[in-house]
Amino acid sequence: MNIDVQAIKFNMDEDQRAFIDKKLERIKFAEDLITDVLFTVKYDKQFSFDCTINFRWGDSAHVSTEDFSFEPGVNKLMDMLDQKVKKEKDKVQERK
Repeated sequence: MNIDVQAIKFNMDEDQRAFIDKKLERIKFAEDLITDVLFTVKYDKQFSFDCTINFRWGDSAHVSTEDFSFEPGVNKLMDMLDQKVKKEKDKVQERK
């Protein structure tokens, strides 16, 4: 599973990067199904979070959210991302 975290229009410090890495561990249960995680954080008066996950079978999932604070925004995005990944994993298990 390749993880790419990008910051646009601001400099992400080590604590923020570590926080994102810690939160991405929530989807480790499906790391055998995921090839890439593209996580983008943009700052323009408020934080904008986008995440795209590419699965082994060619599908991808995209979630995004906005928040005025960094950590609550990451938490909100990870809640949505966790649900998306679980849903995709369940779909794959149903096909077997």
